[in-house]
Amino acid sequence: MNRRQLLSASAGLGALTLAGRGDAAPAGPAMGEGGALPMPAPSRDLPEALAVQDPNRTLLERGWLFHPGDIVPPPATTHEATYLLAKAGNAPGAAAMAYDDSDWQAVRVPHDWASFQPFVETANVSQGYRPRGIGWYRRTLRLDPADRGKRIELQFDAIATHATIWVNGSLVAHNWSGYNTINIDLTPFARFGDEMNVIAVRVDADAMEGWWYEGAGLYRHVWLIRRAPVAIATDGVHCDPRQATDGQWRVPVAVTLSSVAREARTVRVEAELFAPDGRSLATAATEATVAALDEAVAAMTLAAGTPTLWSVERPTLYRVVTRVIADGTGVDERRIPIGFRTLRFDAEKGFFLNGRSVKLKGVCLHQDHAGVGVAVPDALIRWRLERLKAMGCNAIRCSHNAPAAEFLDLCDRMGFLVMDENRQFNPAPETTAQLEWMVRRDRNHPSIILWSVFNEEPMQGTEAGAEMVRRMAHAVHRLDDSRPVTAAMNGSFFDPVNVSSVVDVTGFNYYQGDYDKFHQLYPQRPLTSSEDTSAFETRGAYASDPAKHVLTSYDDEAASWGGTHRATWKAIMDRPFVAGGFVWTGFDYHGEPTPYAWPTISSFFGILDLCGFPKTAFDIHRAAWTDDAPVVGLAPHWNWAGKEGQPIRVFVASNAEQVRLRLNGRDLGTQAVDRLTGNVWTVPYAPGRIEAVALSGGREVARAAQETSGPPVALRLTPARTVMAGDDEDVQPVTIDAVDARGRHVPTANLPTRFTVEGATIIGVGNGDPNSHESEKGGARSLFNGLAQAILQAEAGRGRIVMRAEADGLKPARLVIDRLAVPPRAQVPVTPAAQALREWRRSAAFAERPATDLAPADGDNNSWAFQRGSLAVPADPAGRWRLYRGTVTPWRRTAAEGGMLRFAEVTGRAELWIDGRKVAVKDAAAPAPFEGPLPAGTGERRVVLLVEAAPGAASGITGGVTLTGR
Repeated sequence: MNRRQLLSASAGLGALTLAGRGDAAPAGPAMGEGGALPMPAPSRDLPEALAVQDPNRTLLERGWLFHPGDIVPPPATTHEATYLLAKAGNAPGAAAMAYDDSDWQAVRVPHDWASFQPFVETANVSQGYRPRGIGWYRRTLRLDPADRGKRIELQFDAIATHATIWVNGSLVAHNWSGYNTINIDLTPFARFGDEMNVIAVRVDADAMEGWWYEGAGLYRHVWLIRRAPVAIATDGVHCDPRQATDGQWRVPVAVTLSSVAREARTVRVEAELFAPDGRSLATAATEATVAALDEAVAAMTLAAGTPTLWSVERPTLYRVVTRVIADGTGVDERRIPIGFRTLRFDAEKGFFLNGRSVKLKGVCLHQDHAGVGVAVPDALIRWRLERLKAMGCNAIRCSHNAPAAEFLDLCDRMGFLVMDENRQFNPAPETTAQLEWMVRRDRNHPSIILWSVFNEEPMQGTEAGAEMVRRMAHAVHRLDDSRPVTAAMNGSFFDPVNVSSVVDVTGFNYYQGDYDKFHQLYPQRPLTSSEDTSAFETRGAYASDPAKHVLTSYDDEAASWGGTHRATWKAIMDRPFVAGGFVWTGFDYHGEPTPYAWPTISSFFGILDLCGFPKTAFDIHRAAWTDDAPVVGLAPHWNWAGKEGQPIRVFVASNAEQVRLRLNGRDLGTQAVDRLTGNVWTVPYAPGRIEAVALSGGREVARAAQETSGPPVALRLTPARTVMAGDDEDVQPVTIDAVDARGRHVPTANLPTRFTVEGATIIGVGNGDPNSHESEKGGARSLFNGLAQAILQAEAGRGRIVMRAEADGLKPARLVIDRLAVPPRAQVPVTPAAQALREWRRSAAFAERPATDLAPADGDNNSWAFQRGSLAVPADPAGRWRLYRGTVTPWRRTAAEGGMLRFAEVTGRAELWIDGRKVAVKDAAAPAPFEGPLPAGTGERRVVLLVEAAPGAASGITGGVTLTGR
């Protein structure tokens, strides 16, 4: 959907979203008529999937086990225990390979465990009154023997907050930020085939980096990466286009190669530029020699000629494909989307994109959403960006941290300009590494126009602060010299020493009264508002009630340091030297409740609420920011029973030349439009229909209306799309509202609703109420000022999704969504949790069948062999019978429920005895799997395998042995 379609599909506070297929409710009014639902009409198409950039990556998001709370192993008290703790592979407690996690909760990643928590008054206010604490994750992983010799990586896109990671009992990583990717080289720790790998992650979410809701756990994607011995390093391609003085474009391509080979190898590296339609436009190639366990860089340049430029209105993407060829065979590839565009910040005239002045119409965003916390699925990120695009937003500041990679991919595709922001203000090696990671990962994105190295740091007006920024800016420019560096300052602009002297663009957080003074004193320094507004609105409320923590949506309320939406934007628009602004915030967010605290649990700052439902500010910005389609928005709703004859303030936002107001067909006057501040009438209330008609050249170009509805009689379900991908990942929000007997939205309905779904899962619920303490999980949510939201995640395969909603006394709603047959992305197969039996005592060969209770005497370490793992024992002239004895203490769940003892392979005929009882027989001598039941029971269990070899043949336990649940 292009921008014009998005805009026309959203009529702000006066728009109707059509319900999906089914018998949801009485038919509502047509799009744009009075009392309609303030959401866009459902799309009938699946959005295009994001392209695969690194084909070596496979999602590792199923099969994780989670334990809330810390697990502290007992301290080592003996010399032997202390000695072993100091050795690789001997991590204690929940990090140990053999730890019993059988009763842990199975979870799906991305996972934010804090989003499941209740709101607790004694919990941290900034984190939204949700307990976080410490949690553990474990995952068993089988690696194919064919992957031996490859580089194996484990990639966590982010973990909230501090993380310690073990692989196979060895500590492999500490990470001290909740926003950077963690790449772990598994190669030296890896086990293949039947020897399982165990990943353990301890997450300390009590550690806080921000003063907003940060979530807890493995909240972004997790990947397993398998690369050739010599391959392109992760984030190892840099291909940012440059324009030469003759107007021709070129694409310098730098490819970092990494080797796990045992000797130096020479490979061929190729780069190819593809047009949006798939045509090959240019190629280049070179050779590089990479030493063993080292890196090398291959550099090439692609001649691009005069490509179509990337812009906000037309975000045209090309593609650079780099390949590694070893011994004539392609062994690695990356497919990087790129855009051709120029950018500059001018100290007098603001921001220029492709030589054209563009005002930054931006918002600041945190990364959480109602119902899911910070574990926001990719499709929901896309939907949130669509809501911003429909408002005319063209710029986003990632506040105050690097976003998900998929967020930037979507910004590239949808035409947003991005300020990519660093979290930790510190040039120390560890935090510099986090900054450098952000730049390496993100520097190919055409959407990024600014790097921000900090937000509101008290040291910004000191010599030490300036020196810190100087070093951080240098680190950025060393990796990317094509974009300017900024810092979001909240003061100290005129101190004798301050960081504005060492950044490329000065970022103003608020302080709008100082724009002119700064520009006069430092006319050579480009300037943008990096954060502004901080206005308060409660969606659907039109009078402030401090006792109830409710704030009017007339854009009257703002923080002492900020300003209203209208006044703030006017100050920016009146000054060409201010490049633009970033409203605090695009969406409400959990935590940092301002200006109220408990029981308020989220912010009031958003142009849209926690669910993405629009407030009056949405139409204010839509009118001010939209240039290519007519806009008119009307507030408030028109349900004011008991106020007949009393004055009602009516606000209209439009970008037309004039706007005319009518009540029940009666003309209330026409006003010249003030696009930045809106138009106001005072109207004595009378039930019926009030409408605003936008006029340009004397002709009607847009219309918005509100109509007095009757009492609610039915529920309605409205999806964002009428179709979903049956890929077990696709997500979309469904709006729940109440309608009257004529099918009109009831904006004052506040009532409990319940819902169920088949063919999908409800992963979160919300209603946008900053004061609600209802659970954001499950199948129930109250309407708040007429609206609630359920977030559905589709199951796999072709079929239907059927959602039903009900409320006491109302007609229930039913919604049917088509689930299309879309192949799921590859996932690393789930490896069932299993106890491994590796230690056996093996008898000598017997000529006759021995008794199965035969065993070596205590202390006899000589007459029975010690066998670890599998082994084919050669034929022995002394006899064909052998006994194998072992013990196992079942994990808690297996002990309670019983399990299966599984031999991957036994060679020879066999009998399995457990605790003196025969439980299974293998009649054939050929190598084959063998299993038998282990009855429920606690404590150590005795396992005996009696094996009879075929004449002259080897025999024994020739595969791994595991104990699993039934």
